[in-house]
Amino acid sequence: MTHRFAYNTNGAANHRLDDALHLIKAAGYDGVALTLDIHHLDPFAETWAAEAGRVASLLEKLELGCVIETGARFLLDPTAKHEPTLVTADAAGRARRVGFLKRAVEIGAMLSAEAVSFWAGVPKPGVDHGEARRWLTEGLHEVAAFASQAGIVPCLEPEPGMLIETLDDFVALEVPGLKLALDTGHCLVTGERDPAEAVREFADRIGTVAIEDMKRGSHIHLPFGEGDMDVPGVLAALEEVGFGKLVCVELSRESHRADVMIPQALEYLRGCRRPGPELAGEQETRRQWQ
Repeated sequence: MTHRFAYNTNGAANHRLDDALHLIKAAGYDGVALTLDIHHLDPFAETWAAEAGRVASLLEKLELGCVIETGARFLLDPTAKHEPTLVTADAAGRARRVGFLKRAVEIGAMLSAEAVSFWAGVPKPGVDHGEARRWLTEGLHEVAAFASQAGIVPCLEPEPGMLIETLDDFVALEVPGLKLALDTGHCLVTGERDPAEAVREFADRIGTVAIEDMKRGSHIHLPFGEGDMDVPGVLAALEEVGFGKLVCVELSRESHRADVMIPQALEYLRGCRRPGPELAGEQETRRQWQ
């Protein structure tokens, strides 16, 4: 089984979207994880629908698959990163987040995206977590139902520090149609599970996968070879469970050198092998990247 890799445009924030897509294609990726943002298909621009149609045509021309990501920092509020969220105390703020996620679903449908990925948010100090879970559940039901009607797979990503930060938190949710957006690096941050074992355990619930290197306990997305991630092990697990969707590289801190990191990340992934008799050779490849 051949893995299908994508690169997240949040790691190409200094490039025009078209230029980023051409770089991703030229490097040899099979798709793109498109983070909707003020400079990359702004979902709140008056011309968003026309732009989505144009990008859809470009993706088709480049033969790139797509996953829609929604983690832009200041898209909804220029004064507060990632706000408002599905757990914001202000009802109007939560409604705005839901509206954004619905728009992301609409764009995903126009781009024939495999999935739309999003997260819960961080409850502000003083917010009762039980009430925040109720707000979250209401929002998730609304978004998941809208996605179902549009033929799009809605995926929730557990994020360290957020209300839903572990896979067990995800399991506790009961939202019909909601799939898991598994960021394998987050497993190293929370220490909850080995990333490869998480792939096996949640194989039937995974809607999209992100991969990068990370150090245990530290939520910093690192280039491959700079952290503790057993990348060959994760890829082997994905192959074992028959995951055929895009595996998305997320190097959100590397935009300043995206021209180098986009091809290098894929080269590293293609050089990874299942641990076995040739493990020593694989380890030498790792050392060369450190």
